Amino acid sequence: MDFNIYCDESNHLERDKVPHMVLGAVFVPTEKVRKVNTRIREIKAKHGLASEFEAKWTKISPAKIDFYKDLVDYFFDDDDIHFRAILIDKSHLNHERFQQTHDEFYYKMYFELLSKILEPANKYFIYLDIKDTQGRKKVAKLWEVLSNNMYDFRRDIVKNIQQVKSHEIGILQIADIMIGAMQFVNRNDIKSDAKKQLVERIRERSGYDLKKSTLLLEKKTNIFYWGNHG
Repeated sequence: MDFNIYCDESNHLERDKVPHMVLGAVFVPTEKVRKVNTRIREIKAKHGLASEFEAKWTKISPAKIDFYKDLVDYFFDDDDIHFRAILIDKSHLNHERFQQTHDEFYYKMYFELLSKILEPANKYFIYLDIKDTQGRKKVAKLWEVLSNNMYDFRRDIVKNIQQVKSHEIGILQIADIMIGAMQFVNRNDIKSDAKKQLVERIRERSGYDLKKSTLLLEKKTNIFYWGNHG
């Protein structure tokens, strides 16, 4: 099968005073992508939002909480959509010991995120929401790391990696919301009743408390805590 994978990240900088770095991916069979994006637009329309409205964790508010709950419910109701996240406790980083830079560690963690999704029999098209000027360099390096680690030197498995703008792709907006929820449960400095409600909905629907790793074979909401947590 062919799959589209939509990746996003949160607090990936080494010293930004946020305890966890989160990398996340939502993946969908390529033939189902149009259906999923159409359904997301329909949910926006139901709540009086324009199709180009960008659903983001930072935009969650009491006025829009019902919309975000519907979006989360849709994710859990549609068996074609899957999510995987890796959370890194930055207090455990020791790059000197492992003779690596933070950038090198970043690519190792992206490989850790994606390698549990990729299967040699399938083909994958990866889309990154990158927020800095290093985008093109990151795309090239990530493609190289993924392909080499799978001995896919002809790039038959990962067919393409490219940058996209999250406001143009509904599926990527789901990734942003799920990653935001993962950050929220690991911080005590964010006070938002609406966000708390959405996290509770994700916990209820997933069956997980989101604070520790799931089983590796978990297909819908797969979570891995790197470090000494979970």
